[in-house]
Amino acid sequence: MFPPCLQKRQSCPFANDMPLSAILAAMQNIIEISNLSKSYASGFTALKNVSLDIRRGEIFALLGPNGAGKTTLISIVCGIVNPTEGTVRVNGHGIISDYRAARAMIGLVPQELTTDAFESVWATVSFSRGLFGKPPNPAHIEKVLRSLSLWEKKDNKLVTLSGGMKRRVLIAKALSHEPEILFLDEPTAGVDVELRRDMWNLVRGLKASGVTIILTTHYIDEAEEMADRIGVINRGEIILIEEKAELMRKLGQKKLALQLEDAIAQVPAGLSGYRLALSADGCELTYTYDAQDEPGRIITLLKDLADNGVQFKDLQTTQSSLEDIFVSLVGEKK
Repeated sequence: MFPPCLQKRQSCPFANDMPLSAILAAMQNIIEISNLSKSYASGFTALKNVSLDIRRGEIFALLGPNGAGKTTLISIVCGIVNPTEGTVRVNGHGIISDYRAARAMIGLVPQELTTDAFESVWATVSFSRGLFGKPPNPAHIEKVLRSLSLWEKKDNKLVTLSGGMKRRVLIAKALSHEPEILFLDEPTAGVDVELRRDMWNLVRGLKASGVTIILTTHYIDEAEEMADRIGVINRGEIILIEEKAELMRKLGQKKLALQLEDAIAQVPAGLSGYRLALSADGCELTYTYDAQDEPGRIITLLKDLADNGVQFKDLQTTQSSLEDIFVSLVGEKK
């Protein structure tokens, strides 16, 4: 059964004269970015022909070094910066042709701590809701403030709050109008461990309620824990988009470390095909292999070790983290 807006195509923003395949794609993708570029008068190009679809209800992590184009991309989608070329649609609404409808669906938590210093927490969050034409809803504002441990501070002026508390207020403002999409641009940079924990608990709850979340972060462990898909941007270009689990499977290297019974001076010639690394003290051999390698390869290695007179007393395996993969990808594109 199609949702009501598709049963009455004229009331659906992306259904007018569109083929069914396009309608179904719009249902799945809440943000559609096509051939997006941004150049400045100085000649600097911040984005180069970026195309990206964000799926409804997912957590998408956008990773990249400083100056890669992450904030520029977010700013364009949120209507803060105009693109030079390309199109962006938010739930079928063009960000330029139908700005109000597109922007009303988005909550943005920026990097900068910009707040109205002499307003109270309650007043500034309530005001943000009103900016989007939403009627007053004290119950919703209370729920948001409590979820961010701000309820006890609701009457405090922003100027009296710590940096971490101000960051919580920015998140509350972004959620004040009940957006369907939440952008988190480096949301936990420079904040305390408690806020990071509260923040990610909130993100999990928002995802469970159907909110689509796009985040940039320098804490790659957060992306590894939270994201459904990973995008990597470098020098204004998207260099990879992949399901997190598939990315880890395809690019994650594994290492087998063998603690030897007796130190050896060099790797025996009969083991040269494995490209084993010998530790400086001669007591450990390390075998690096791709996650896709056949399991039988390890068994063969262990047999060949014995055939070459190398005995080991212990072994352990480790796998590349998302951070290792990210560093590798960005390094290849320099």
